[in-house]
Amino acid sequence: MSFSSRPAARSFPAATILGYPRIGRRRELKKAVEAYWAGKSSAAELEAAADSIQLATLRRLTELGLTEASAIPGTFSFYDQVLDTAVALGAVPARFGSLHDADGQLGLDAYFTLARGNAKQQPLEMTKWFDSNYHYLVPEIGPETVFSLSSERVVDEFRFAQANGVVTRPYLVGPVTFLLLSKASGDAPEGFAPLSRLDDVLPVYAALLERLGAAGAEWVQLDEPALVADLDTPAAEVSAAVERAYAALTASAVGAAGRPQILLSAPYGGLGEQAPAVAATGVEAVAVDLFKGAVPSADELAAFEGKAIVAGVVDGHNIWRNDLAASAAKLDALRAAGVNVAVSTSTSTFHVPHDVEEETQLDAQLRSWLAFADQKVAEVATLAGYLAEPAAAQAAIDEASRVLASRAEAPGVRRPEVRERTGALTDADFSRSDYAARAAAQDAELHLPPLPTTTIGSFPQTSEVRGARARLIKGAIDAAEYERLMKDEIKRVVDLQEELGFDVLVHGEPERNDMVQYFAENLDGFDVTVHGWVQSYGSRCTRPSILWGDVSRPAPITVPWAEYAQSLTEKPMKGMLTGPVTILAWSFVRNDQPLAETANQVALALRDEIADLETACIKVIQVDEPALRELLPLRRADQPAYLDWSVKSFRLATAGAADATQVHTHLCYSEFGVIIDAIDGLDADVTSIEAARSRMEVVNDLETHGFGRGVGPGVYDIHSPRVPSQGEIEELLKTAVAHVPSRQLWVNPDCGLKTRGYAETEESLRNLVEATKVARGVIAANA
Repeated sequence: MSFSSRPAARSFPAATILGYPRIGRRRELKKAVEAYWAGKSSAAELEAAADSIQLATLRRLTELGLTEASAIPGTFSFYDQVLDTAVALGAVPARFGSLHDADGQLGLDAYFTLARGNAKQQPLEMTKWFDSNYHYLVPEIGPETVFSLSSERVVDEFRFAQANGVVTRPYLVGPVTFLLLSKASGDAPEGFAPLSRLDDVLPVYAALLERLGAAGAEWVQLDEPALVADLDTPAAEVSAAVERAYAALTASAVGAAGRPQILLSAPYGGLGEQAPAVAATGVEAVAVDLFKGAVPSADELAAFEGKAIVAGVVDGHNIWRNDLAASAAKLDALRAAGVNVAVSTSTSTFHVPHDVEEETQLDAQLRSWLAFADQKVAEVATLAGYLAEPAAAQAAIDEASRVLASRAEAPGVRRPEVRERTGALTDADFSRSDYAARAAAQDAELHLPPLPTTTIGSFPQTSEVRGARARLIKGAIDAAEYERLMKDEIKRVVDLQEELGFDVLVHGEPERNDMVQYFAENLDGFDVTVHGWVQSYGSRCTRPSILWGDVSRPAPITVPWAEYAQSLTEKPMKGMLTGPVTILAWSFVRNDQPLAETANQVALALRDEIADLETACIKVIQVDEPALRELLPLRRADQPAYLDWSVKSFRLATAGAADATQVHTHLCYSEFGVIIDAIDGLDADVTSIEAARSRMEVVNDLETHGFGRGVGPGVYDIHSPRVPSQGEIEELLKTAVAHVPSRQLWVNPDCGLKTRGYAETEESLRNLVEATKVARGVIAANA
């Protein structure tokens, strides 16, 4: 039916957010989930912990002003929102066999099997969620995939909130985004596109909407961020899919006997050429990102007539206080166009911590510049109040403007000596000598065997290591005792690698709490939080640092630890650094200057550290860039500029290294074929890449590109507790050797081992070394 013929329904709430942190204010979900995995708690106890977190969220958001029905989104997840939707749809890859129970449902154990794998099957692949540092599980869809309503958890969670006096807005990843983010299953024919299964998945969505409507849901949020990105699927095909999907999902009437009203959310950027397709749908509301995207013109808005526009004017993706005056101007433009407008965050706030007021250790002025999730809710409420009564919000708007002005003038935000150094850079500062000359010098220095083995950097952080750090912070031990304990752990790690037979060693990084925070604590221009946890993937949480001012290195950071570790072995010891792009991507970065300028400041600090490592006789230096892909703009037109400055910042950091110094880098979680030219442009001597979970897909890109330097496609997926067998690793190496010349290949895990336990790590690494010996024998026999 046409929009005008629909029955009257409840209007969209004036203030909302697109999502909220789901891990708990003190990481309660992480602790509960990991206790369940370890067999230390029951499923009932895990469910009770989840209920407690959800109830605390409902109460907090209500306190902050989200009091209207459907204003609070139901975005809780035990692990990942894409996995939630896959399980609801019954999209289980055939390789897992039957995970459904006798009632055709997928319970918690099945859910976690897909996330973590089992003894026989690797888990679903993981990759980045748009331009964020969150990582989602990639569904595997083929012609053989059977879709069925296999979990009603989203309905149960709605009913739980309802029973506690709150009518929430249930959340699902929308059908177009779900299929566009999926990959073809291993059984699918070449060229198969998961989007071709759209008509088969829509009845399951419709059934779920019907159940939500019957439960009393007035609105449901279908998240379609794929519509703001340039993907491989042609735009016209995406538009057609949007039209077909939402024609089907809006065909039934709204009301108690039918479906809820639909909010189609499109975070992380502007809709661009997909705007007409979205405007033509029968959905009742559209959430648009007006922080990254432009305010539509009056003519563009006219196409959305009859729909509520949920204006994402508060940045859900970063922690800086909102410019309320600028946001109010955007809302004025929408209202002047006659739009039925509500106020929201631009994205879910699960990208930011809970509450800046808990960070009492931060400087009061710095804290005044910040807005975590709770403060963003308050900003949304203020702006919704502005729409209702502008004069009542004026004091808050003026205060925000005053604080922003004070930030620009604060000491440390702009430091002349830092800017003079970046301003004096020339082309020569970004280049090393020819790779052939470097390779010869490194061969003469290092004398490595074929298929050299190494690890990515960190080793398991035991409870003893974490406990020592906690005692140091509390003052229970002094710095000298802490150093002794860390050196004991370093010796343990070095001895283990010697015993296993690794060729290039690492010190294990026991002294580091986090690969970015450790550097932030030792560089000027940064600050760190105590409770600022955000979800990276599953139960993995990080505390992004706050990069607020100009960056410099007051003193060496890693050199003493690397120097000590090298003294324990005759084998090469890696110096371990985090690269400039990753430091930016995994921090909350100042938004008052171009990222390229900030990246160069960080790169120069790292360049100084590399020079000091070389002076300490460290011959192999790894500069990790696992997040290179994360900041890649979602629109192709914007990508060349990003890749230019990001690659240059890495080269600026490493270009001062001597020819005989072997520079490594590491990347993970990404579709590398998209940025293979940029990876080549880094000009690292050796690049290690996540590859085990994707079963070596990356080697095809390496072969096609003709990648000519050292490369280590990972053979051990460290994001799962399963131990890969020697035979499994041999098969991965066989695949790698078939596509990449063996003289270039290194053998290594996918990523650092910090989150794993020692027992599984040692067994896995032993299998890695033994498999490498077999592969070397095959190469020698075929020489």
